Amino acid sequence: MKRLSIPAALLLLAACGDDAKTDNDFAKEVVAGMRSGLATDLESMAAGARELCAAAPTPSGRGWDANQDAAAIAAMKTAWIRTRAGYERTEGALAPIFPDIDFSIDARYDDFLTELGEGGDSSPFDGEGVTGMHAVERILYAPEIPPHVIDFEKIIPGYNAAAFPLGEADATAFKTGLCARMVSDAESLRDQWAAADGYDLGAAFQGLIGLMNEQKEKVNKAASSEEESRYSQRTMADLRDNLAGSRKVYALFQPWILAKDGGAAVDADVLAGFDQLDALYGAVSGAFIPQPPATWSSENPSPADLASDFGKLYSGVRTAVDPNRAGSIVDRLNQAAVLMGFMATQE
Repeated sequence: MKRLSIPAALLLLAACGDDAKTDNDFAKEVVAGMRSGLATDLESMAAGARELCAAAPTPSGRGWDANQDAAAIAAMKTAWIRTRAGYERTEGALAPIFPDIDFSIDARYDDFLTELGEGGDSSPFDGEGVTGMHAVERILYAPEIPPHVIDFEKIIPGYNAAAFPLGEADATAFKTGLCARMVSDAESLRDQWAAADGYDLGAAFQGLIGLMNEQKEKVNKAASSEEESRYSQRTMADLRDNLAGSRKVYALFQPWILAKDGGAAVDADVLAGFDQLDALYGAVSGAFIPQPPATWSSENPSPADLASDFGKLYSGVRTAVDPNRAGSIVDRLNQAAVLMGFMATQE
């Protein structure tokens, strides 16, 4: 059984006062809360993956057809969204604890091609090479991929154009290969989380900080068509799910933080930061990030470009998570980490 242990030094720290809870007490409560609190989202992720695989058509003598298989494709897209949402709500805490599964199930196409080299993945349906949610997404949404995303990807060494399964063999490979691999990864993540007899809480909390810090990167990448859910145009939904999951996990650590000297002020700023991002994300309609202006420059955006819908989102996220700005959500989460005996992240 894999043990993801609470750091031993942490368990030796004690809060002041004979009747006060010790850090060990708080840590145990967080472990219990995380075990049950993340289980629902992990099962939703695994269930979505199974539903997608079950709905995948394997027509006799042909591949997928947008008209003949419309109902099956729609069902797969619905299941993909369920899988994606479940993962994004747990990503912050789990990615640093399970990095191998995180890569297999959540890496982008360009991340895989960096590893695979110029040979790329010439068999996109078999569950080897490029895998995970975005590999499945790239196939499901192949006819709808925006031109700017294709323009970005086609210059990457190893690129192959996205497409539906072209024949019966491809359709079968998708169902029994790529799709089955996603189910296996999702269920493995769920099962390893449930079976562990402890968690590295320091890594989990640093994961939350990292995920908040990455919000600006996720928005930045949209300017170069590198965003995560770029085929389905659902990266804005990813950001909202990231935030909802981070709030949920942070709430488990909250009593521990509040018990520390200065913890109330830190907590108030963290919650204000969450609210700031919530309002910012809520101001954007739809599941997609607004399209950046054609003249956009992340290094030196013009005042006119900053006034665009994308510019407002970009500026707001940068301000909210800037680790070098006193009082930002990342700055305050770093302070919370120190209060609990964890190390602050390094920018």
